[in-house]
Amino acid sequence: MRVIRTPRLALEPQVAAHAEAMVDVLSDPAIYEYENAPPSSVEWLRERYRKLESRRSGDGREQWLNWVMRMNDGRLIGYVQATVTDDGAAAIAYELGSAWWGQGLASEAVTAMIEALRDDYAVHRLSAVFKSANARSRRLLDRLGFTAASADDESAADIEPDESLMLRTIAP
Repeated sequence: MRVIRTPRLALEPQVAAHAEAMVDVLSDPAIYEYENAPPSSVEWLRERYRKLESRRSGDGREQWLNWVMRMNDGRLIGYVQATVTDDGAAAIAYELGSAWWGQGLASEAVTAMIEALRDDYAVHRLSAVFKSANARSRRLLDRLGFTAASADDESAADIEPDESLMLRTIAP
């Protein structure tokens, strides 16, 4: 993995050393309006990041690519991630502290990650699952060129009833 640079951000490959700064970002209650919960401790997050540093699933079938978002002033503000399979598909996700919402930073980071997935990992199909009530996430995916999946695609993806799936194909 490499550092990915944008005009306002550096996407750094996530490592255990990021846990202390990221626990503060991920303790923002606003980002859990729709799902999940903040990390229980910095130690828990450090161990989670340490496991993800392998960059591979236990069976080796998936690449786990995780980057933290660092502002040019040095602050960590969130992360982007992708689970990449050998068939050129990637499931993406992202999390951004609420203090930075509405500034185009998530779009900038996810766009840069998508370009790296295409250029460095030969990804050509993207998917994103999110809580259907999360209009902010839907708007971001819409802006990034994702489209709503068909009912058949959603069924095949085995998503929860309160979730939506969006897809995007990217040219090599």
